[in-house]
Amino acid sequence: MCGICGMAASRGGPPISHEVLKKMNDIIAHRGPDEDGFFVNDKVGLASRRLSIIDLAGGTQPIPNEDGSMQIVFNGEIYNYRELRNFLEKHGHTFRTQSDTEVILHLFEEFGTDCIQHLDGIFAFAIWNETKQELLIARDRMGIKPMYYTHLPDFQLVFGSEMKSILANPAVERKIDLISLNEYLSYEYVPTPRTIIQNVWRLEAGHYLLYNRRGLEIQAYDKLTFHQSESRPPVDWRDYSTSLYETLSSAVKRELVSDVPVGVLLSGGLDSSAIAALMTELYPGQVESFTIGFEEDSFDESRHARKVAKRLNTAHNEMILTGKKAVELVSEISNFLDEPFADSSIIPTYLLSRFARQKVKVVLGGDGGDELFAGYPTVLSHRLIEYYERSVPWTLRAYVAPRMMDLFKVSFDNISLDFKLKRFLAGRGVPLITRHQRWLGSFVDEEKSSLLQNWMKPVLRETYYQSYEFARECDAKKPLNQILYNDMKTYLEGDILYKVDRASMAASLEVRVPYLNREVVKFANDLPFGLKLHNFTGKFLLKKMIKGRLPDEIINRSKKGFNMPVAHWLTKDLNELMNDMLSKSFVDRQGLFNHTFTDKLISNHLEHKIDNRKLLWTLLMFQLWYQHYIE
Repeated sequence: MCGICGMAASRGGPPISHEVLKKMNDIIAHRGPDEDGFFVNDKVGLASRRLSIIDLAGGTQPIPNEDGSMQIVFNGEIYNYRELRNFLEKHGHTFRTQSDTEVILHLFEEFGTDCIQHLDGIFAFAIWNETKQELLIARDRMGIKPMYYTHLPDFQLVFGSEMKSILANPAVERKIDLISLNEYLSYEYVPTPRTIIQNVWRLEAGHYLLYNRRGLEIQAYDKLTFHQSESRPPVDWRDYSTSLYETLSSAVKRELVSDVPVGVLLSGGLDSSAIAALMTELYPGQVESFTIGFEEDSFDESRHARKVAKRLNTAHNEMILTGKKAVELVSEISNFLDEPFADSSIIPTYLLSRFARQKVKVVLGGDGGDELFAGYPTVLSHRLIEYYERSVPWTLRAYVAPRMMDLFKVSFDNISLDFKLKRFLAGRGVPLITRHQRWLGSFVDEEKSSLLQNWMKPVLRETYYQSYEFARECDAKKPLNQILYNDMKTYLEGDILYKVDRASMAASLEVRVPYLNREVVKFANDLPFGLKLHNFTGKFLLKKMIKGRLPDEIINRSKKGFNMPVAHWLTKDLNELMNDMLSKSFVDRQGLFNHTFTDKLISNHLEHKIDNRKLLWTLLMFQLWYQHYIE
């Protein structure tokens, strides 16, 4: 696992600066503290920071091919690299290392860009072909490993594993993309392919980029499809349960490949517990498990993790996150987040990563299970609101229900009843995609219209633009399959995987995600939808598969998520920081927001009139990013 960056020039662009390349590489040293490496000539500069996991002694990057005509830098792990190496050796390729990085390079020599189709793993890599004067950059199918790029006016491409690496290049301007700011306020993150900075882009998952004398070309090499899911006749879950076990177990086994110890992140929820259960069946020795607990009871799930650890006999490690410690971390995380990001679970994810890194370099996690197997409450809510719209008279829906909500006392507890009901009613009377994003995100158009300065309001026409783009490209016909596709392309990639990558890499920890292994993803997307959401039971088949391997209460308990007591913090420990970041002087100096509205958000929250936790946290995280990267 590494961090990579580089530059390439075409059409007589300026020569590559080793000094600038080193600056770009140094700023992502946390991704690979073990060593760095460079390859530089007049046309290209490649750099790498390495966290050594495979071939600890010989995997130094960049790695050349046999005659030095090609060079590669690579971030990720290839789980089938041994089989691929065996194939390549039989076809005459000579290896100088034992690393998976070199396998990709020789595979490229053999198959060109089609080499990507053979890779089972998580990856972002760049290959320079000196003969063709061409740079290839590729990203894995689900977007587990990040890749940013920008094409400068002087015919130079700049790329890196993190945006801060690109921003370290003095030729890159730091101008806020206003469409992206609008999207951030809606989603709580900026969805791919945009970033918060103008002309800096994320390479989309399942895509590769070619840069040569002709310019820049981007192509998709893989596409998520639900065709099989919607063309299969109804079946009994027993026909699929064994296949799911074999597919997921095989993925866990492949992802245990490592020359260093591997642990597991254990939340006590179904997804991570299922991975832990399969891992204990396959791992040679006792598995180290890691969890974070919270002081506030409504947010704490550590007792469930302990129960799973006891059942599976893992060597369990637990840390309690106090409110004081969490608040201390708020400013710290803004140092390694190079984009505004409003998912507060970044805090415990970062602390958990640091905690696990004390004992291991690699862990398995449970991310992706909800998106593949319909585990989020929002998927069920779509089914419920359709029933609500059909069965409840219009007068009650339009007038009585909203007024009844005023009778509920505002609670700052985790997913309280008033919070759930208000979010549910916010989805009434709007299209499917808009409804879904309203439930998941932060600001809606009415609120943004009050928040944004008048000169910015034209960007409001683009709300949820990216989700509607993904809806148009999705081949699913059933609405709930369309929602799963949208979640994979937006929330999973833009929030969950971004969060895990930044938090774990800030702690120099590699996180692997077996649910997002290519074989598991294909299996899940081919499943009839009724085996994911069965009546009102989400993750139906996964629960059937794991029954008997985990306690029933773990399998059947409702999902809570990795939430934080942000609502409480904003009234206490974070109150001073919030008031400072949203002060009239700061807001007026920015010229983006209306201070009158932000002040109203704060006062209503502090007086417990309205729970504005999501709106205020979204603004606070943007302000911290703005202060760090723009001012």
